[in-house]
Amino acid sequence: MKTDVSLHADGDGRVRVSLAELIALRNRVARLRLLPQDSRATRVGTQTSRLYGRGMDYAESRAYQPGDDVRRLDWRLTARSGRLHTKLFQEEREGQLLILLDQHASMRFGTRARFKSVQAARAASLAAWYAVRAGERVGLMLFGGNTHLQRPRAGVCGALDVCGALARCDADPSDRQESLSQALQHVMRLQQSANRVLLISDGHSTDDAARKRMLEMMRHTALRVLVVADALELQLAPPGHYPMEQAGQRRRLTLQSTHQREMFQQQLGSGQTRLVAMTQSLGIPCRVIDTTVEPIEATSALLRDAGVRR
Repeated sequence: MKTDVSLHADGDGRVRVSLAELIALRNRVARLRLLPQDSRATRVGTQTSRLYGRGMDYAESRAYQPGDDVRRLDWRLTARSGRLHTKLFQEEREGQLLILLDQHASMRFGTRARFKSVQAARAASLAAWYAVRAGERVGLMLFGGNTHLQRPRAGVCGALDVCGALARCDADPSDRQESLSQALQHVMRLQQSANRVLLISDGHSTDDAARKRMLEMMRHTALRVLVVADALELQLAPPGHYPMEQAGQRRRLTLQSTHQREMFQQQLGSGQTRLVAMTQSLGIPCRVIDTTVEPIEATSALLRDAGVRR
């Protein structure tokens, strides 16, 4: 992958990613209301264990036992009960989110508002800003086309690293092929210790072996999937003539009968159909968005573990 792409050559936000827009999406995430957190549950941002120690998260109080740290005495409960009580705290562990983003040529397509690749980058940026706001480290791995690994990093710098990598790689596209199963295997082999993975793809790289890889990943990682589709992949195209370009060659596609339009939709949307079906069979939370909507609602729903499916 070339690394000399100038970030000053900002995209238009339609067929090329706009770095300025990705950074500005931070403001939208800042206006989101994060859900109240339960100190005894696995949380967005931190992963809690059943161990009690010098964490920041109060768990409960119990009767004082010899050897307890006197600095942890619960003086209010002691005063009320007349017996010494000690505060117990739940150990906190910093969460890590790894964004796995599809960069195949099929993503550089769109008939409404913007390319799927641009919409996917916007969703990835929103996920990065959401994660760091919630206290998580965030990293990025690209597959298909350009390959890139941005190791999980905390704070604003982590989100800015993700945004910069998205803009650089989009400005320097490649037609390299990589199946989804290969990408998932790469994630597991690197052992990034990410406790959550957000896959963003149009599904065209989905292969049969991806199911096994997803099952393996789910044993130790919370996997979430965001499918980006074009409007013509989700609904029948109106009758008419459509100019199409593929591999630098232009042609005119005529769609008149209902059968022609149904066959076209099935072929065009086969990727998202296959990936959605696989996630549903495995019980993996999944959302589908097209290129016209704002991806913040679907992305935040997945990251707060809403588990809402299409």
